Amino acid sequence: MDIFSALLLFLAGVLSGAINAVAGGGTFLTFGALTLAGVAPISANATSSIAQFPGYVTSTLAYWSDIRQVWRGALIFCAVSAVGGLAGALILLSLDNPSFRALVPWLLIAATALFAAGPWLKPKPRGDGAEARAGSPKGWLVQFVTAIYGGFFGAGMGIMMLATLGLTENGDYHRLNALKNMLSIIIAIVAIAVFVSGGVVSWLEVAFMVPGVALGGYGGVWAARRVPLWSVRAFVIAVGLFLAGYYFLTG
Repeated sequence: MDIFSALLLFLAGVLSGAINAVAGGGTFLTFGALTLAGVAPISANATSSIAQFPGYVTSTLAYWSDIRQVWRGALIFCAVSAVGGLAGALILLSLDNPSFRALVPWLLIAATALFAAGPWLKPKPRGDGAEARAGSPKGWLVQFVTAIYGGFFGAGMGIMMLATLGLTENGDYHRLNALKNMLSIIIAIVAIAVFVSGGVVSWLEVAFMVPGVALGGYGGVWAARRVPLWSVRAFVIAVGLFLAGYYFLTG
């Protein structure tokens, strides 16, 4: 790896961590940087999942008090998320790079549209202290489909999950967000285990990105108080459209 690629990956990690702390959507940057660094699409997707994992952990810890109140009622959600994430990751590994590359621009457009619509997809508050129940068969089915997407590609998964949980489950925004974070880490653990066993992770690239993600996540808290949210969202949308165009033109 040349020094330019190493610097690109580190800076992408920093920006990704900061953007995730402010608005979400950091996966676009890590996946994009890995692509520009010459990593094959399937490996870029798998490697990006690992680079983002520390962010899932810190987000989950931040909501620990809420998670303690919802986890018992979410065990079936956890199970269907694990199975869905496993299915999505296995589907990804069943493809070859040319086949996945043909899907990537369409996945990026869909994920970018989902991210752009994020402010309108947030669940409406249903009262402070409302319990996030997890006993809806409809909710389990929708979560299973969302988990398949998360294991397969992942960009926009958090926004999609928060929106679907808001439609199918009770609970205030913070309880649902806590549930989303807990399920995200389960999907990520299962998918990463599949990717590692499948030998598709680019570990050298991970070594440059993870410290950047951690640093950016810390700095993102500072940036969140000073940078307008709309400008961050506009930047992420522009990155998503650029990557989609790049894959269309080079595919």
